[in-house]
Amino acid sequence: MAQPSSLPKDEVYRPQVHFSPRAHWINDPNGMVYSNGTYHLFFQYHPYSSVWGPMHWGHATSSDMIHWKEEPIAIYPDSIGTIFSGSAVVDKNNTAGFGKNGQTPLVAIFTQHNAEAEKAGRNDFQNQSLAYSLNNGKTWLKYAANPVLKNPGITDFRDPKVMWYEPLKKWIMTLATKDHISFYSSKDLKSWIRESEFGASVGAHGGVWECPDLFMLDDNGKKVWVLIVNLNPGGPNNGSATQYFLGDFDGNKFTPYNTDIKWLDYGPDEYAGITWSNTGNRKIFLGWMSNWLYANMVPTETWRNAMTIPRELKLQHLGKDILIAAEPVRELTNIQSKPIIISNLKINKTIDMAGIVQKPTLPCRLNLNFEEVKDFSLIVSNDMGEELIIGYDKKQHQYFIDRSKSGKTTFQKEFAARHVAPRFTDRAKMNISLLIDASSVELFADDGLTVMTAIFFPSKPYHQIHIESPDNILIKKLEYINLKSIWP
Repeated sequence: MAQPSSLPKDEVYRPQVHFSPRAHWINDPNGMVYSNGTYHLFFQYHPYSSVWGPMHWGHATSSDMIHWKEEPIAIYPDSIGTIFSGSAVVDKNNTAGFGKNGQTPLVAIFTQHNAEAEKAGRNDFQNQSLAYSLNNGKTWLKYAANPVLKNPGITDFRDPKVMWYEPLKKWIMTLATKDHISFYSSKDLKSWIRESEFGASVGAHGGVWECPDLFMLDDNGKKVWVLIVNLNPGGPNNGSATQYFLGDFDGNKFTPYNTDIKWLDYGPDEYAGITWSNTGNRKIFLGWMSNWLYANMVPTETWRNAMTIPRELKLQHLGKDILIAAEPVRELTNIQSKPIIISNLKINKTIDMAGIVQKPTLPCRLNLNFEEVKDFSLIVSNDMGEELIIGYDKKQHQYFIDRSKSGKTTFQKEFAARHVAPRFTDRAKMNISLLIDASSVELFADDGLTVMTAIFFPSKPYHQIHIESPDNILIKKLEYINLKSIWP
């Protein structure tokens, strides 16, 4: 077999610290499960093209969620349909009976999409099926009696996220059904009973509901249930986005504390985000780093699309409200160089990072702690006049990412835009962490209360960083951290 002319890490726009496939198309993260020291990431994958097509489950493994090994395709289409999104669980009690000789099975639960039935005008072309692995995810066998949950006649009937509900000793499936969520339960993963529905009249409804997730977060000893619902279109900055609700779940019904619309990420480029199963007290979230407005059109060739950095989710109280905060997993330190730290940095109009860091390069992490909340812009640019601007607008009480002049933008009319997100706190001080890769930025502000993700495609790599403000501002502490590529 002929060797490729260049390594993946050398390709234009190739993410250096985010998971992307060596080749071809990916979208939703699927079946994320932790087992025997390994994080499994399955994902929607078209192995024959770099645009969306017949879906398979691709597979990658990691010991730290940062360095990934791409594995052989895990689950292929069959006569029932292609392999759409879903989840995977560790069936430690062998409830489904797939385990043999004391082996603990991994069980995948996924939607099968029958394109021929859809073309024929039927409304039952999406059904839920099972596959299982007895060798910690290396190979998978489909259940002979698939599908296990047949479609009752709903055109959008997909993306099962399954978790074990210990108080009632049963599995709960959270399923996207058109414009709401349906909950099902099972004792054995094979026979499912409908429990309840949620959301037809609450939350954001600019598009179809997809890729839900149900889990608990700790709130100072109290358990708070989180229901994630991905929405396309209808996001806060157009297109795809991830909303969430907080409330109670009793094994039958989800009851929200309130129905205010909340987003896990306000940027244009995080979608289909869900959490890993079987991670104990940690809840770790991962999203697809793109948007259905232009995912098929972005100017990459060998591959298309990548995943966000894994993020740990925690609750924060703001007055009477509770919000989810997200920050990069601590394992990111595995690829961090020694920080360059500057204290009490005064900025009079503008400062060039080259005066602080001899040669600022991407990928990098920038942590900025501001003594006061004032307008500022951080500009990442090249010598062609292309720039990405990240900052804060005090009057509007908003963070922003502006990629209007970021490079190649004409592949879709809405790509070149200034995207905004609210600041949720009135704290006198402000902190921001930026994770900037070759073609993406993730902003985590105020300890992760505001999160934004955006992709970009400069004609030449960015190599300059400036910080500007119309006011004199004091950065109490600035950390510049170079990030090592995860590619060999």
